[in-house]
Amino acid sequence: MSFNFGENIKISLFGQSHSEAIGVVIDGLPPGEEIDLERVQRFMARRAPGNKVFSTARRETDEAKVICGLLEGKTCGSPLCAVIKNTDCKPGDYAAILDVPRPSHADYCAHIKYKGANDIRGGGHFSGRLTAPICFAGAVCLQILERLGVFIGAHIQSIGEIEDRRFDPVTVDATQLTTVTKKAFAVLDDELGQHMVDLIEMVKGQSDSLGGVIECCAIGVPVGVGEPMFSGLENRLAAAAFAIPAVKGVEFGAGFASAKLRGSQNNDEFYYDHKGQVKTKTNHHGGILGGIASGMPLLMNVAFKPTPSIAMQQNSISLSKKTNTTISIKGRHDPCIVPRAVPCVEATMAISLLDLMV
Repeated sequence: MSFNFGENIKISLFGQSHSEAIGVVIDGLPPGEEIDLERVQRFMARRAPGNKVFSTARRETDEAKVICGLLEGKTCGSPLCAVIKNTDCKPGDYAAILDVPRPSHADYCAHIKYKGANDIRGGGHFSGRLTAPICFAGAVCLQILERLGVFIGAHIQSIGEIEDRRFDPVTVDATQLTTVTKKAFAVLDDELGQHMVDLIEMVKGQSDSLGGVIECCAIGVPVGVGEPMFSGLENRLAAAAFAIPAVKGVEFGAGFASAKLRGSQNNDEFYYDHKGQVKTKTNHHGGILGGIASGMPLLMNVAFKPTPSIAMQQNSISLSKKTNTTISIKGRHDPCIVPRAVPCVEATMAISLLDLMV
C-alpha cells in the first residue's frame, strides 16, 4: 500500500487535507521507550501552517492526540496511533478545480487514476497536509535515535538562486544540527536567510512561487547500517523523502557534482584518527558506500519544485467540456514550501534510519 512505509518500524498514514482528521499508526517501536509528547509537539510546530509570514494563511495547530501505544509516557509494545484534527478547512476554495486541473499538480493524474472519485479539496491525500503525521512519526523516531547516539538536523540550503552555507561534510556536530533546527528560519547564515525571506515576499506579491533545496545531515550512524542493492541506505532514505509532496530530486554527498570530478578528486581517503577510529579526509560519498553507512556524517540534499498553486492566470483544460481553458487559482497556498519542509525532511530521515537500525 502506498501509505505504508518500513520493514521493522512500520508507519501507516491516513486522512486527506479536508477530511475530519489525519493521522499515523506506528508499529514495531521498541517497548519501554520514553516519548516526550511536548517535544514532539514543538517539532510539529515547525511545520504547522499559518504561523509564519511566508506560509499559507491556513491556520492549524497540528495538535496530535495519541489514541494508543503509550503507557505512562512510554511505548508499551502496541502500535502507536496519533490523530490530528483538521480545523481550518475551506472546501469552497477548490470548487473551480473539480473540472479544471491545476498545472503541475496531481489533480489530473488523480482524476484519471481514481475515475473522478478523488477528494480534490486541498489536494486530498496528495496534499502537503499529510506531512503533519509524517512529522509526528519522525519526532518519535528522533527521540529513540538520540538514545542510540544518532542526531539529525537540516537547513534551507537554497531558495531560488540564493544559497546558504553548507554543513561541513567532515566536522559537522550535534551542536550545529541542534542550533539550526531551533531557528525560526532554518539557515546557517542569518543574513542570507533574510535575503531569502525578502525574495519570497517579492515573488508572493507577483502571484508566483519559489522552490529550493534542503540539506539534511545525520551524525552517529554506525558503520554497517544499510544493505547493498535494492535495500541500500540511499534507496530507503530517498524513498521516504519522495513521500513529501513537491520533492523532485535527492542526492547524497557531492551527488551530481561528483560526475564532473576525476577519481583522484572524488575519492575519500581513509585514515585512523587519534582515537583509532577509521575516518575519511573528505566526504564526497556523503556517509554512504555501497548502500552502507561508512560512519562519516550522512548528508542528503532534497530539491523541491515551486508551489504549483499560484494566483497567476495559467492555461489548463476543462475535463467535462474537453476544451482548453484558463485558471486563476484561489485559496491559501505557500509561496514557498521549503521553510516548512525542513522538519519533514528530518522526519523522513529519522523514520528510515530507525527502521534500519532496530
